[in-house]
Amino acid sequence: MNQKIGFYISSVLLALVVISSTLFVVDQRQFGVVYAFGQIQNVITEPGLNIKLPPPFQNVTYLDKRLLTLDNADTEPMLTAEKQRVVIDWYVRWRITDPLQYIRNVGIDEGAGAVQLTRVVRNAFQEEINKRTVRELLSLKREGLMEDVKREVLEAVTGGKPWGIDVVDVRITRADYVDAITESVYRRMEAERKRVANELRSTGAAEGEKIRADADRQREVTVANAYRDAQKIKGEGDAEAARIYAEAFGRDPQFAQFYRSLEAYKQTFAKKSDVMVLDPSSDFFRALRGPGAGSAPPAKK
Repeated sequence: MNQKIGFYISSVLLALVVISSTLFVVDQRQFGVVYAFGQIQNVITEPGLNIKLPPPFQNVTYLDKRLLTLDNADTEPMLTAEKQRVVIDWYVRWRITDPLQYIRNVGIDEGAGAVQLTRVVRNAFQEEINKRTVRELLSLKREGLMEDVKREVLEAVTGGKPWGIDVVDVRITRADYVDAITESVYRRMEAERKRVANELRSTGAAEGEKIRADADRQREVTVANAYRDAQKIKGEGDAEAARIYAEAFGRDPQFAQFYRSLEAYKQTFAKKSDVMVLDPSSDFFRALRGPGAGSAPPAKK
């Protein structure tokens, strides 16, 4: 009894394994390719559940039907029309449209198509860049370059042996000189910027000296004019003061003489530490001797 139950269970499991090996699901993002002994038996393009013979009679592989991106990772330089070495970065958007032709002429997976497409695109870029200068490569004519490359790539993949793919877009992401030339260009640009900076500094220094010289001249002129006006005003004041003194002193000569003596004393005895040797009989002390004082008395014998 137990042997019969074990046999039934084993039979059911074996049947499930066989059935599962004959069923496969094709995703909406994929193509299903059914092989029979290494030969393509059927290509399934619609998503859903499908049936095939169990291995090794039939096997199934899948190809991506979505839009694929191929980025360039090659740093080998290319020559322009003026023999300048440039390095470009580019990418290609492509998709598999005919799995049968793709497998027969390219490979069994997307990697094989990427490798061969890289070679074709690079050759097309090299051919088109050889016809153009660096200025054209960096200007608006770049669009024309990319269109020409796309046209050449399409001609290559749809020629005598179609690849079963469609190239949607070809784009350049960067175009630059090789490292040695780039370094030289940077050094030349740096030298040019330094020359311009030094020229601007020299011009600024000369202009500054000119402004300072003009300011110094204006200052000297202003100071001279101010000194002239001050001296003129001072002279006029001294003249007016002298006139007033003369007029006042003319009214009373004795008072004038006395006032002048006091001014002389004030100027003479300004400091206590001064030591002076004078003759008391001198006219300098006349105001100190009193109004009736004449000459000093004779010395005693």
